[in-house]
Parts: sequence; C-alpha cells; structure tokens
Amino acid sequence: MRVTVVGSGYVGTTLAACLADAGHDVTAIDIDPDVVDALNDGRAAIHEPGLDDLLAEHAGDRLRATTEYDGVPDADVTFLAIGTPSREDGSIDLGPLTAAAGMTGEALADVGGDSAAADDPEDRHLVVVKSTITPPGVREVREALVAGAGDAADRVELATNPEFLREGSAVDDFQHPDKLVFGADSDWATDRLEALYEPLLDAIDGDVPVIRTDPETAVMIKYANNAFLASKISLANDLGNVCKRFGIDAYEVMDAVGLDDRIGARFLRSGVGWGGSCFPKDVDAIRAAAREAGYEPPMLDAAVAVNDGQPERMLELLDSHVDVAGERVAVLGLAFKPGTDDTRNSRAIPIVEGLRARGADVVGYDPVATDAMRERFPDLAYADSAAAALEGASAALVVTDWDEFAALDDAFDAMAEPVVIDGRRIIERRDGLTYEGLTW
Repeated sequence: MRVTVVGSGYVGTTLAACLADAGHDVTAIDIDPDVVDALNDGRAAIHEPGLDDLLAEHAGDRLRATTEYDGVPDADVTFLAIGTPSREDGSIDLGPLTAAAGMTGEALADVGGDSAAADDPEDRHLVVVKSTITPPGVREVREALVAGAGDAADRVELATNPEFLREGSAVDDFQHPDKLVFGADSDWATDRLEALYEPLLDAIDGDVPVIRTDPETAVMIKYANNAFLASKISLANDLGNVCKRFGIDAYEVMDAVGLDDRIGARFLRSGVGWGGSCFPKDVDAIRAAAREAGYEPPMLDAAVAVNDGQPERMLELLDSHVDVAGERVAVLGLAFKPGTDDTRNSRAIPIVEGLRARGADVVGYDPVATDAMRERFPDLAYADSAAAALEGASAALVVTDWDEFAALDDAFDAMAEPVVIDGRRIIERRDGLTYEGLTW
C-alpha cells in the first residue's frame, strides 16, 4: 500500500520505518528540513535500537521523506503522528495536530475529482490519528480535517490507531504487538487498516488480538493502558516504601505477589519512579480531561503523588549517610530508562535539582543521554564514563538501570566515601560499600 506519515518524531519515524519494512511504500512528511534530510540519508534523530538499520535499508527505496503534502492524495492511508505537548494544567495542546489535520484535509480537497463517489473505496481516503489524544480531542481533529477538505469532506474519513511503543524497544514492539486497536466509524475504514497491517501479522507466529471499536474508545484504551501501568508501578513503590520502614526487602515481597495470575510479575519493580514521554504526559492528560468532565480521579492523583515523592525519598536516604554540601556526588543514569537517550521527565532531573539545593558538586553520567541532559543542565559536570564520575565522589546515586552499572565493583574503590544509594536495584551489595536500596 501507499502510506504517508505526517510527523517524523519518535512515533512517526518508527511507524514509517516499520511500515516500509513490512513492504509498504511510505512517504514521511515533516516541517523540519534537517529531519527530512536525515531520514533520506537513512538516519534517525533519536536513539532507538534497530531503527537506524531499518532506515538505512529502506531510505531511497520504500521510504522517502519530504516537507510537502503533495503526495497525500495518492496514498491509500495517511497517518497523523504529531506531538501533543502538555499544557501547564496537564491537558494536551492539540494545536500542532489540528494544524496538520487541516493541511492534510487541504491536500485531499480534490480526492477523486469532481466525479468521485463517496461510497466508492477507490475515491475515498483514510486519515488515521496515531498521536495520543483524549476522546474529546477526536472531534477537534476531525473538525480540522473536514474544514481543510472542504467539498471533499464526505470522501475523507478519520480513524484512530493508538500506539503502544516502549522507548528502547519500539521497533520490536511494533513488529510483535501485544494487540492492535482500530478505532473507526465504518467497515471500510476498519478493512483498510486490517489490510495495512496484514503483512505484519502474517510475519508473526501466533495470533495477535485485534480490537475493532469506535475512534473515541480506541484512544481511551491507550490512556487506560498507560494509566494502569503507571498506577501499578506507583502501588509497588508505595508498598516498597512501607517495606523499607519495616526492614523488609520489597523485591522479595513482590516476587511472591507477582506469582498471582490476577496480578502478574511485570511492573512490580519498585524504585525511584517512572518518567519519559508517555506515562507522565498521558496520566496528566486523562486526569485533566476527567476534571474538565466534572470528575476528580483520586487513584490517578495518588499514583502521581507517589511517583513525585520517590526522588526525594532517595535524597533523604543519602542525607542519612553523608552531608553532601561541597562534596562531589555522582548521578549514574540520566535517561528516564535504559535503551534510550530520552531525558523527558527523567527521575534524574529532580535528583540533580535536589543535590544542587543541598550544595553538592554534581557530576552526571549516562551512556547515551548526556547531550539531551546538557540541554537542560548546561553547566552541570558530565563524565565520559561511570568510573570517571565515581572517582573522588563522596556518594553515588543510581537513577537508571543500565546494564553496565552492574559491573562497577572496582570503580567504587576510587570513591572518597563509598556511599551508594540505588534507585533501581542494579548494584550488588559488597564489603566496603555503604549501600542503601530505595525500597529494599
């Protein structure tokens, strides 16, 4: 099929590359010429395992990038993968997405020509929202698309197809999904989405559940999914904080709890909390949407409150061992999770801010996220390796569970005072090391 993908950020780039790899002819559209040039050269602007390989393989063949919308009318499907940034109150800003929907509609104004029939599949165009939007947002995007399409609006249909991609494993998640969610108002739109994904599903051993529903329900599934996972982590952290008070290892407790098939073992690893571009933004957005609809969501509010408190608990553990004023303190891990260079809502941010407020001389290290964190803290000291960050430090805080941190035994010997506060259970206790686990 011929596919256009409007927006070449994290989701759009992964979507375009994976659809090209599935055999489709994909045109990526972005307003940034530098992003377009990079994609045409087979390079991604983000760190994501496997993505550069796909781009290098398909750029110039089944995948091309442009700043123009002129290829949209010739496509079978157009995806909108535009960011929906958070406002101060947590609600999402649909401005960039509705603008893209309007421009897409304008490009489709002549779909099928004057003789086109609205009930002829060959003369219709499917526009699919891949961006994360709340149910009320579907109407706003549809209105922008219809306004742009003008007289051709009856030949253009809007559907939703939320993404469930984890940073650090997005390519694998796309190619081996837990589920596919199609939100459409007609059988025609659902059939086209199923045809689009057919090559992907044919390549997978085993069945993938496909949820066929309306556009608003589809996007709510995405929010419910992320809100549940975020709340599960916060509950594990809350229980972990209780375990710490009792001198109990929360991981031993949760290993047993996870054996209950009603609960499951995943997302029960307690620690310094969740961050990134999805959980904080999506939980805040659905909380804001609920309030606008007249409902205060106490469980989601509590999940956020617990998460926001974990970095301070980590710093309080540090305070119980060393006064860091004027002392060198290493922060190991700046990305919000391993496998990505994304520092958005990283737990390292409040950790660094808290250390600075205490007068510490902070040095940070991350295998891939230093440049991203430098944009936020340009005057922070950054080390080229974890060992260099630890040298002469009076304390170290482990914020991201990169595998390399598990092999730092000798490096701790170079610390002035071997105090380690572990927020991710990646460091092993050892003689000569003052070690504190956040919830164990």
